Amino acid sequence: MAPPVVPTVKLSNGYEVPVIGLGTWKSKPGEVTQAVKDAIDAGYRHIDCAITYRNEPEVGAALSAKMAEGVIRREDIFVTSKLWNTCHRPDLVIPQLKQTLTNLGLAYVDLYLIHWPFAFQEGGENMPKDADGNVIFSDVDYVDTWKSMEEAHRQKLAKSIGVSNFNSLQVSRVLEVATIKPVMNQVECHPYLNQKRLIEFCRARGIQVTGYSPLGSRDSVFAKPGGRELLDDPVLGQLAAKHGRSPAQVALRYQIQRGMIVVPKSVTKKRIIENISIFDFELSPEDMALVDSLDCNGRICRVEHSLKHKHYPFSAEF
Repeated sequence: MAPPVVPTVKLSNGYEVPVIGLGTWKSKPGEVTQAVKDAIDAGYRHIDCAITYRNEPEVGAALSAKMAEGVIRREDIFVTSKLWNTCHRPDLVIPQLKQTLTNLGLAYVDLYLIHWPFAFQEGGENMPKDADGNVIFSDVDYVDTWKSMEEAHRQKLAKSIGVSNFNSLQVSRVLEVATIKPVMNQVECHPYLNQKRLIEFCRARGIQVTGYSPLGSRDSVFAKPGGRELLDDPVLGQLAAKHGRSPAQVALRYQIQRGMIVVPKSVTKKRIIENISIFDFELSPEDMALVDSLDCNGRICRVEHSLKHKHYPFSAEF
């Protein structure tokens, strides 16, 4: 069976991004190369990476293999990566991006994001900690980091630039200083945290939104009555039965119909194929309203280690 044709969303700078990509967060080295190969064979043309995932060289190996086979050309694949918190200082941005490009075996990424608005102490560990085990912060302001993100774009190391995990106030601060506007805000988004207000805010300013953890997270159940995982929710189960689909496919289809971009993570070939097989059915307006009703501000990725950072993003209303 031929892979599905994946629709794209146009960014404010004219580039297009496929609406579904393969997420690689928590994909172990040793598994992710095959996962990326399987994804490309299944029709994915969007891969979401980050240097802090510690698996970019394996992602790069898969991309190189599929290009060598003639399955894809570089221009066929949309690759996203992210700047880690220890490299927010303006002079560190481009060196870290160049390290990502070396890891991936690429001359440019299609999209480069500031991974989080808060900065950590520069140099050394990804998560620098003091003697008491507290994360050591840096006071670099992300608006200063943004200027170096713009330089990365000017040097053609990143075709597009954006942010991740930024709240509405933080997006506004970037827009105030930007000469090149962010095209994307990547945030946690799923039926238990549908981010309606933040999405509307971003779109009104020409910024697209990518949802990570669109299927919840099996190893991180937040405080929901009964501690229920998203994919075990009876509403998703009911809609899955109605459409002859899986709860995961319903959750992903919900986001696609909202105009979202999603990057579900899997290293299992069957699930990788299942996740992209969502373009041949449609949820009704009533179905969509039902999924909307599941929102309970159920944030999984709370980054409580950085609660006291002045740029912690989840204290704002949205």
